[in-house]
Amino acid sequence: MLLFGGGTQEGVEQRSEGLQGGFLPGSAGPWKGAGWGGAGHPSPRGRPRPLCLPAAAARLSSFNDDDKIIGGYECQPHSQPWQVFLTYGNGYRWCGGSLINNRWVISAAHCYLSTLRVHLGEHDVTVEEGTEQHLQVEKVIPHPQYDSGVRFNNDIMLIKLAHPVTFNSYVQPINLSPTCPKAGDSCRVSGWGNLLIYGAEPGGNGFLFFAVKYADTLQCLNLPILSTNVCQKCYPSRISVNMFCAGYLQGGKDSCQGDSGGPLVCNGELAGIVSWGSGCALENKPGVYTTVCNYKEWIEEVLANN
Repeated sequence: MLLFGGGTQEGVEQRSEGLQGGFLPGSAGPWKGAGWGGAGHPSPRGRPRPLCLPAAAARLSSFNDDDKIIGGYECQPHSQPWQVFLTYGNGYRWCGGSLINNRWVISAAHCYLSTLRVHLGEHDVTVEEGTEQHLQVEKVIPHPQYDSGVRFNNDIMLIKLAHPVTFNSYVQPINLSPTCPKAGDSCRVSGWGNLLIYGAEPGGNGFLFFAVKYADTLQCLNLPILSTNVCQKCYPSRISVNMFCAGYLQGGKDSCQGDSGGPLVCNGELAGIVSWGSGCALENKPGVYTTVCNYKEWIEEVLANN
């Protein structure tokens, strides 16, 4: 049963690990003995602009600034029991996701592959800790209108597991938020993505610089929801009604490549899915998330008919 709680454009990066590559030699190690996937080339970007809305940046100063994901902290082990680690092929890391019941996972449509494997109960993905469940996938269903109208629009996907998971203290589903997040809400994003800042080279040629180090242990970051006005100023003509921004306009803290598809949790419920951004943790370039509350009917229909 699904539980609802409470009642390429320039400068744009998807946040899955192999779709926008550019890995540095020796920048990544094996996941449980397997190699890393993905390769690519830097994409052109414009320079960082002045703060989208200076007054908004001042208001964000009330949020806890101690959290060091980029600029985050290691999650307490198994404190996010819905967190999914997606791999493909010979264990190549790919994306994140969230368990929503004993047969279904929700992720980002740009993470679509037909050969995904789902891992639950993970914390340190480089070792077997005895808490993991590794599951095959029966079917993968991206939103039928993904990328329509605006790039990365409807960036949501459902994954049906070949067999039910076993719920325990390490593996639990998360409720989907029945309401949309509001500006100023404090939420948490988690994932095993890149830990280092990268983006447009300062004052330079408009190309990406790359610094890549993927997390072994699950990382968390507390961050505020930004207003629609601020989000649209940061990404003119790129924000649909199915997207919202979260993060710090000052930069330094953000989700990044490898975190795609993972959860943004507000008040203990799934409110967003890591989708895209311009570089990672750059000034004026917050992360962009899929608005889960807009998809209640689609999710219920898919689960009922599959």
